[in-house]
Amino acid sequence: MPDWLTESQAVALVGVFGGIVLGLAARLGRFCTLGAIEDALYGGSDTRMRMWALAIGTAVTGTFALIGAGLLNETESFYLSIRWMPMASIIGGLMFGYGMALAGNCGYGAIARLGGGDLRSFVIVLVMGASTYVVLAGPLAPIRNFFFRQIDVTTGPPPGLAHHIARLTGLPLHGIGIAVGLVFIVTALWAPALRRDRTAMFWSVMVGLAIVSGWAGTQYVSSNGFGALPVVSHSFSAPVGDTILWAMTGSLRPVNFAVGSVTGVWLGAFIGSLIKGHFRWEACEDPRELRRQIIGAAVMGAGAVIAMGCTVGQGMSAFSVLAVSAPVTFLSIFAGAALGLRQLIEGFKPAE
Repeated sequence: MPDWLTESQAVALVGVFGGIVLGLAARLGRFCTLGAIEDALYGGSDTRMRMWALAIGTAVTGTFALIGAGLLNETESFYLSIRWMPMASIIGGLMFGYGMALAGNCGYGAIARLGGGDLRSFVIVLVMGASTYVVLAGPLAPIRNFFFRQIDVTTGPPPGLAHHIARLTGLPLHGIGIAVGLVFIVTALWAPALRRDRTAMFWSVMVGLAIVSGWAGTQYVSSNGFGALPVVSHSFSAPVGDTILWAMTGSLRPVNFAVGSVTGVWLGAFIGSLIKGHFRWEACEDPRELRRQIIGAAVMGAGAVIAMGCTVGQGMSAFSVLAVSAPVTFLSIFAGAALGLRQLIEGFKPAE
């Protein structure tokens, strides 16, 4: 590391770089989890869901290319070093998805909308950040720890799909991962509508590469520095709380990847909104809407801690290392969001 740059600052810059890309993708590429689910269920279009598949495929392919090149020790990642808890993925994912529907955005989407001047999203970010820490390290932490105790993996293979397949077949780990990533890419591009939308394809690939950049950058600093810094990539659940804490107590704690990532998304979204000419201040005029968003943000933050990740943390970063938890959590988030959207759009009425 250069003398003028600490290791903590270096990983924060890695986070800023990838975060800016993610923020631009949200504003310029309309990359959004809830929007993709809503389009698929009510809009008659699966293009934005295929954008997610393309981004996941890119992230998986790039991440396992790093593993094959010896540039990433994936077992150091949070998702492969903690024993998988199926009920945590399902319950936490359902809570997150339902809360996301009520709030109108996930953590990543709320930060991106805040970059466009939406002050309603500022409330979502604050409530979600506080909620994550209430469950992660606050008064509800003992309850969460009692039901969903996070246990380090000390014996056996990591909880990764590619790791289990490699153990059963003897095939190279990185080859399995790259093959799975290519399947996602081909499946996403099978639809002519996505192939015709070059902007959507470009930003989907950039989202995947942003995830890869997080792994590569933090692994490099961890391997070449002297501090015991974690190897991480982007997520927007606990990192939102980390950023709020750092903003209040920055002189007492070093900056980290999480702060850089959240800041980068906000900055990228702000730049993207200016490019598109969409920046404008917005506030909530309906108290009922604000109440719904606050409740949704609180449920979403709690669910993310239980599931050990959000739409980006589990849906992208965990997926990129093919953690067993990723597809289960992602499907649970989809189901929870579908339930929440039905409540908002149709209401819970018996079929006639």
